[in-house]
Amino acid sequence: MTTLTLEEFYEKAWLEKLGYRFFRNPLVMFILGPIFMFLIMHRLPLPRYGKRQTHSVWLTNLGIVALAAGLIALVGWKAYVMIQLPVIWLAGTGGIWLFYIQHQFEDVYWERAENWNYVASALLGASYYKLPKVLEWFTGSIGYHHIHHLSPRIPNYYLAECQRRSPILQRWARVVTIPESLRTVRLKVYNESRQRMEGFPKTEAPPVGEGQTGKATLSNPS
Repeated sequence: MTTLTLEEFYEKAWLEKLGYRFFRNPLVMFILGPIFMFLIMHRLPLPRYGKRQTHSVWLTNLGIVALAAGLIALVGWKAYVMIQLPVIWLAGTGGIWLFYIQHQFEDVYWERAENWNYVASALLGASYYKLPKVLEWFTGSIGYHHIHHLSPRIPNYYLAECQRRSPILQRWARVVTIPESLRTVRLKVYNESRQRMEGFPKTEAPPVGEGQTGKATLSNPS
C-alpha cells in the first residue's frame, strides 16, 4: 500500500496531495478498493509481467469467464451478480484490511534502503494482529504476520506455537488488537524524524525551521 513520508507529502504538487488524500480515505481503501483491485487490477498483467506471468493472467481470466458463463446459464445473470459481487466485496475488504493493519500501525519499522534490516523489518515492521481464536482459524493464522516475514516457510498451523515458544517473539512482536486496529485508519504519512506513522499534517507546507532532510526511499515488507 502506497505510503508517503511527511517530507514526500510536503513536496507533492497540490493535485498529487489531493489524489493521495483521496487514496488514503477509508471509504476508498475499503469500500471501492476491493472492487477496483480484484475486478480490474488483478485481471490485467500490470505492471509489465514476463511472458509466463502474462499467459497465467489471461488463462485465469479465461477460466473465470468460462465458469461465470456456466453459472449464468444455470442460475441467470441477475442471481449470479447478486451472489458474486457481495462475496467479492466482502472477501476483498477483509483481505485489504488484513494487509493494511499488518504494516500500517503507529510505531511500525520503516527504514531507508541502505539501513534496512531484514530481521528488524520482520519483527518490527509487521504486526501480530491478535484475533479471537475463531477469526484466527478462518484467516489461517494470518495475524502472525511478523513470523511469516521472518520465516515464510513456516506453515500457518505452526505459527501460533512459534509465538508461544519464542521469548524473542513475545518480547518484540508488535501486538495490535482489534480495537487498536480500528484507530489506525487515521494514520496517513510516516514521520521519519519521529519514527512513527501520523495523520495528515494540518498545513500543506512544512513549518518554518522544521522538516525532514533527504529524499525518502523507505523499505517495508509487503
